[in-house]
Amino acid sequence: MQYIDNIIFILILGYAIWFFSRNVKKIIRNIKLGKPINRFDNPGERWKTMFRVALGQGKMGVRPIPAILHGFVYVGFLLINIEVMEILIDGIFGTHRVLSFLGGFYTAMIGFFEFLAFMVMISCIIFLIRRNIVKVRRFLNPEMKGWPKADANYILYMEVAFMVALLTMNGADAALQKLGSEHYTQTGSFLISGWLTEPLLSGLSESTLIIIERICWWFHIVGILFFLNYLYYSKHLHIILAFPNTYFSKLKPKGEFNNLESVTNEVKLMMDPNADPFAAPPEGTEMTEPETFGAKDIFDLNGVQLLNAYTCTECGRCTAECPANITGKKLSPRKIMMDTRDRIEDVSKIIDEKGKWEDDGKKLVHDYISAEELWACTTCNACTHACPINIDPLSIIMDLRRYLVMEESAAPQELNLMMSNIENNSAPWQFNQQDRLNWAKD
Repeated sequence: MQYIDNIIFILILGYAIWFFSRNVKKIIRNIKLGKPINRFDNPGERWKTMFRVALGQGKMGVRPIPAILHGFVYVGFLLINIEVMEILIDGIFGTHRVLSFLGGFYTAMIGFFEFLAFMVMISCIIFLIRRNIVKVRRFLNPEMKGWPKADANYILYMEVAFMVALLTMNGADAALQKLGSEHYTQTGSFLISGWLTEPLLSGLSESTLIIIERICWWFHIVGILFFLNYLYYSKHLHIILAFPNTYFSKLKPKGEFNNLESVTNEVKLMMDPNADPFAAPPEGTEMTEPETFGAKDIFDLNGVQLLNAYTCTECGRCTAECPANITGKKLSPRKIMMDTRDRIEDVSKIIDEKGKWEDDGKKLVHDYISAEELWACTTCNACTHACPINIDPLSIIMDLRRYLVMEESAAPQELNLMMSNIENNSAPWQFNQQDRLNWAKD
């Protein structure tokens, strides 16, 4: 019976790892629903971008106060996991503070982790105040109603609860050490939880302290395993995906757009005086269905664009910088990414239920993202510049626009007129080619 706790812990840990790995495989499968794209060029620059933007938080400093608070949460998340690793070892093998053999260094290390835990707790409370009391404008957009708002709050509540449990656990542990309780290794009081020992835990019996310490221990580690698996359903998936997302981010100038290969080939054919447009394809060439011009659904986007959608933090910095949104137009770059992710998930559910993709009669453009939103974009790239993890909403907007223009002929009247003028007059204005330079004679 003395191993029952270890067995229960191993079962919980095993299930959590299995469930997490299942969701990771699902994310990879869903990203592969998009078209392949080669973003493995220039690995040195890509590693540098990842370390600077994702690991170094290089683009967060534009807003100093949130950057500092987020920095505490981020560093706390990374370093406190060292203590979590110790808890995992203790849970599997039935030990207690297995790293305590490090002596004074161990006490100092846990004290530093406690300082980070305390700052994480304070930062999360401030974030809750900003979202729910101060009500920062970018958190009040229509797309942030319902689940997105609740999700952000749930995460912050959980992080506060985990840090309180960690500090209380350490405080009870220190109190049990003073009582000379069996199994509780002497490490001395820690930096922050030591405050809890005297005012909150002093005078409690040994059995009560053990119950408090064990409840907090189980709550902290099981809560973290729950949090790990909650990430798939949350915007906080970015704490994992930010690294591959920044690695595969666009290195070329932001204003540079790609050319459609099919259109490029048509233009080359027109410009080649020796080409025969009616010639049969070379022998052995496999006839394939023509590709869609632009993108009407997630299958027409590339894998990096779908990765962008999954990585979106819903912070709203892109929307806050968007001139179209600022002037009251319907476009919100954040909503573009959220709608794309929603469409991916809807497609994923059909694949999970039926074992393969079956058309549900919907598509990304019109059913999730309206033409009004797409045409409101000025292509200024403010959203891509503002994103703290190099997400590119503009690339999705432009691909959906291409579909509207080239497949549905659904461009605004002004744009259709301009394109007709270019085709007929070689200029965007409605003048005869012979009259184009008359202005210079005046």
